[in-house]
Amino acid sequence: MIIFLNGTSSSGKSSIASELLRVLDTPYFHLSVDAIGALRAVERTLELDGPELADVLRRTRAGFHRAVAGMAQAGNDVVVDHVLSEPWRLQDCLDVWEGLDVVFVGVHCPPDELERREKARGDRVPGQAAAQLPFVHQHGLYDFECDTSTSSPRECALAIRGFLVQATGKRAFDELRGRTRRHGPSPG
Repeated sequence: MIIFLNGTSSSGKSSIASELLRVLDTPYFHLSVDAIGALRAVERTLELDGPELADVLRRTRAGFHRAVAGMAQAGNDVVVDHVLSEPWRLQDCLDVWEGLDVVFVGVHCPPDELERREKARGDRVPGQAAAQLPFVHQHGLYDFECDTSTSSPRECALAIRGFLVQATGKRAFDELRGRTRRHGPSPG
């Protein structure tokens, strides 16, 4: 199973993922796009210009999607922490993760709280999360949603666990995949 946490930067995805690892009944891996990006030679990446950097980042994210698929296809349960701020990312996940059980979780947080968290962290570009907000949830469909401004990471994790116990039927990823097949993928 893949539990896919999607939300802006600083929305609380990593904190929820850490709590999920504690509360789920079976062992899960936490795979984060930030952790994959951190494996890259940072100094070399900073030397790249706009188009070269964009290409490296796109390949990194595409590789991340395939790494998640590989772990799940090998029989591992995975919690994914990602930011779907470009339409191609969702489409790639829909394609690459076909045949896998994906529970799609929207992680929400209001702009003022995102800004406060960015400032407190000190390792984010100010305004990055707010800039991502119009794009991250634009597909509009999840299996489960939580708001980290009103619930703690542990409360969110426990609610997700409760959802998993009772969830049956068609998943959001199946519906989204069906939409793209009927209407074609979104540009991006």
